[in-house]
Amino acid sequence: MPAESSRVRSMNETRDRILDVALDVLGGNPDAGMGDIASAAGVVRRTVYGHFPSRLDLVRTLTERAVTEMTAVLTEVNASGAEADASWVDFVARVWPVTHRYRVLLALRRGEYGEAIHSLLGPVDELLADLVKRGQDSDVFAQHLPAGILSQLAYGAVFAIADNDLPNGTLGARAATITSLLVLGVPETRALALVGDQP
Repeated sequence: MPAESSRVRSMNETRDRILDVALDVLGGNPDAGMGDIASAAGVVRRTVYGHFPSRLDLVRTLTERAVTEMTAVLTEVNASGAEADASWVDFVARVWPVTHRYRVLLALRRGEYGEAIHSLLGPVDELLADLVKRGQDSDVFAQHLPAGILSQLAYGAVFAIADNDLPNGTLGARAATITSLLVLGVPETRALALVGDQP
């Protein structure tokens, strides 16, 4: 039995490594193939296909990981009881590393995998819409658009900045937070005060 559990652990580690490498490879080139991912992971293509029978399976699994991480953060933030705009600031600050890591999903969402990614992001979309609706109900966020659309625009700004944020660039979580607050209709002075001296 110990040999069996060791083999399973090794397979899980290989699977996780492939996923981590896939994020890096696809982040650099969203059109990269399974062979590129296998080479970067130091395994043969058959190993990658053994874990992910198709590129769509790989993309789905990456999306599921992102959804799990973002949902956990959003659920905690929504339960905090803070004002909606302060909750949004907390959400972006805590989810920024996740957004940055999974930014390639934005590019993939625009392509052939759009429908699969969109359907998996449902729980995140609902939680974001709930937070924005709470802000609209308390007159903290603009009401010119339905909460579902406004939340997508605001979070789209966060993803766009993450997608363009180079390691040595000047953009980052602060820029993403301020920009998304402005999209949500928060006055600039309030947005700057909420963010404070966040790096």
